[in-house]
Amino acid sequence: MNNKQSVEIYAIIANLRNGLWLIGIPSWLFGITDRSLASIADGYLSAIDLMQVFTASLFFLSWLYLKPEESFSGGVEGNAGDRKLGLCPIQTRKFELPYQHTISQEYILPFPHLCQIYHLLNLKHLESIHNFSLNNLKVIKVTDFQPTALGGAIKFQTILDSPFNALRIWRQPIVEVLLILHTPYTVELNIPVNGDKRIIVMFYVFPINDREHQFCIDIYSNLNWPKPLLQILLHFASCLTLFEDLPYLQKIAEKNLSRLFNPNTVSDRETMLLFKRFVELYGSVLEPSDPKKALEPQQ
Repeated sequence: MNNKQSVEIYAIIANLRNGLWLIGIPSWLFGITDRSLASIADGYLSAIDLMQVFTASLFFLSWLYLKPEESFSGGVEGNAGDRKLGLCPIQTRKFELPYQHTISQEYILPFPHLCQIYHLLNLKHLESIHNFSLNNLKVIKVTDFQPTALGGAIKFQTILDSPFNALRIWRQPIVEVLLILHTPYTVELNIPVNGDKRIIVMFYVFPINDREHQFCIDIYSNLNWPKPLLQILLHFASCLTLFEDLPYLQKIAEKNLSRLFNPNTVSDRETMLLFKRFVELYGSVLEPSDPKKALEPQQ
């Protein structure tokens, strides 16, 4: 019990430290922008102005490299078995792709973890919930679906519907995206960019109790961008999409989750195939007190 309490206290402190570091990023950006605008406001750029902007930029880069270490290396209990199952906040994928790992984020959200699962596996949320951040991205069609023992994989085509979509910097107008349910608590979003360049987003949904869950995001990329710049962009994008998620998660939490996860009431739409697979395997019986049970599919 003492060990568990120590882990929880350490997790709180680590999350607070990570939160303060994240808040510092837009603060430094605002300071640099404000100083730059003030320097050119009078139409004259002095050596002192240049030194101030340079100093602020140097401190900002130093802040990026002061990123706190990951909060803790296990799940609630922190054992090796949980790490292999993909249940812990510090994920095994980080060791598989050490040079491509770009950012990590961790949150404690006041919603049942099934709300997050429904959200992640419903392809239509890309069009509706993230209409602003993804700038009218559309799901054209599902091209492939393969069930697995613990989940499944679905491929679907997306199109950038707006000619002014900022995502055109990253990728082609039409790409085939891969969404994988690895375990009941691990979802991967694999996005092609250009050529062999990709962005891989690993989501980890760890139930704490019937009202809260821990939500972890790991992003990997082999883009040849300066890493500090890439980290800033991905941190901003992740925070923005999570902000868009919160009202939607609240709406799901207000619904009857037992009915939502009932195999007899799940939609047959192709955009819900992966969610339907989840329900077929696990239904609504996931127990926050013992998540390992969910790794045994229903008969």
